[in-house]
Amino acid sequence: MSKTLDTKDVFGMYEQNVNSSFATINREIPKYHQSITDLQQQCIQTCENTMKSVISIQKEIVNKAGISANIPDVALTAIRETNDGINKVYSVQNQIVQTALDATKQNIKTLNDNTKAFTDLNKNIIQSWISVFTPRNN
Repeated sequence: MSKTLDTKDVFGMYEQNVNSSFATINREIPKYHQSITDLQQQCIQTCENTMKSVISIQKEIVNKAGISANIPDVALTAIRETNDGINKVYSVQNQIVQTALDATKQNIKTLNDNTKAFTDLNKNIIQSWISVFTPRNN
């Protein structure tokens, strides 16, 4: 429910609309965030279950067909090292992305903190311009 003020001023109406829009956004963001998080978790769980099912079926086929599933030690070592390397790359990538997000968040916070100062500066500039053209009463 939005608060309405009885205003006919364009800036008052503009401010009401801005306040109403951001109130709606702030109310909806947690719902959106939860939906995205739930979807991501469901996708990850589905991928994991699918891969486990594929391995299970392949293992059963190989066992029933009497095919040897043994891998030479050299190949096992290469596979494990490759997997470890992939996991390390994934971890470093996530750290880089997190650092970039943190820097972006800090830059936005800095802009937000400085907005009032920029506004005050602009008001002072406008006041100094207007004072040049405003007649002074002696």
